Amino acid sequence: MIKFRLAHLGLAMAALGFTAALPVAGLAPVHAAVTLRPEVGKPLQQAQNLIKQGNAKGALAALRDADKAAKTDDERFLIERVRASAASSAGDWNTAASSFEKLLDSGKLSAGERSQFSEGLVGIYMRAGDLNKANATIQKLLQKGNDPKLRAYLLQNYYKQGNVAALEQELRNAEKSGRLSEDELGMLANIQLKKNDKAGYVQTIEKLAAGYPKAQYWNDLLNRVQGKPGFSGRLSVDVYRLKLANNLMKKPSEYMEMAQLVLQDKAPAEALKVIDKGYKAGALGTGADAERHKRLKDLAEKNLADQNKNVAALEAEYTAAKDNDALVGLGYALVQSGQADKGLKMMEAAIKAGGLRRADEAKLRLGEAYAAAGRKQQAINTLKTVGGKDGSADLARYWIMAINRPIA
Repeated sequence: MIKFRLAHLGLAMAALGFTAALPVAGLAPVHAAVTLRPEVGKPLQQAQNLIKQGNAKGALAALRDADKAAKTDDERFLIERVRASAASSAGDWNTAASSFEKLLDSGKLSAGERSQFSEGLVGIYMRAGDLNKANATIQKLLQKGNDPKLRAYLLQNYYKQGNVAALEQELRNAEKSGRLSEDELGMLANIQLKKNDKAGYVQTIEKLAAGYPKAQYWNDLLNRVQGKPGFSGRLSVDVYRLKLANNLMKKPSEYMEMAQLVLQDKAPAEALKVIDKGYKAGALGTGADAERHKRLKDLAEKNLADQNKNVAALEAEYTAAKDNDALVGLGYALVQSGQADKGLKMMEAAIKAGGLRRADEAKLRLGEAYAAAGRKQQAINTLKTVGGKDGSADLARYWIMAINRPIA
């Protein structure tokens, strides 16, 4: 009789030969000594030696002699463990899958080994291209507890199969149990695009921009929000403000248009900030339109000088007319010109007094003013109160996202 220790077979995770892109399970050693008859033990040892020599196919042939001699469940169990290693090393995925299945059905694996071998079986099925069996195995494992790695493979397989319905359902299930990863949200966004689910797509891009702030997500989000039904053209300037805050503006035309819109909103100090950023970025002050850029800057400087001279008169005029919308605008302009305390008090008082033509827009501007003044928490608290269906609520939510997690 041969005293046989499976640990001596050296069946380690490397024997499976998987790449890191697949779930890997090693053939964990069994340290308890097992007594084997020579007619089984000798071919097993031969197979192990052949595996060490890199001759996995030869090892599989040697194991066929062990198969012929095997009589007990223990002997068959040990043969399958060695065959699982040899077949995996040889790239014989069908044989490897069969061995893994038999080992899992044997009842001889510990709880830890069952988990390892189950994940290894998933990897074998995926290598073999049998995604249906891989998915079925993953689903069984997920019933025992959430495993982000396995769930990612399931989603990947559904995507490869073009099984949109199953992929979307699994993403929805995953979303209920926690935040989706960036890749998972990207999959969901692609599904929604294919289904022409515009509203769903925007919601998903919003989650990407909030959780994984990148220029590509923010640009997509801000471009699409302006296309939503009911979006007010008056809020185009606020879209630009978000672009500027997220360093998304690159083109000379963007700096020019924003500066012009801000001037129309009677905030010349902000217009000058925009123009100066354009000059520093190299987008303004060069090329055929350099003189036009200079004229716009001169106009902004003149408007700021005029506003500074007439602030008291303008405040008195708006107050007498009970034009609280105009007072909100003037207060915002003061914040941008460096008079944060005075400007914020003016805006707060005007909003509190009521009678506003566009109350939600006014609160959005107050939130932006707080942000410009560096008062982040007050900005967030104010922006949370913004409602409306004209785009104000969307932009307020985006401002909170930008404040909490700016683009790196």
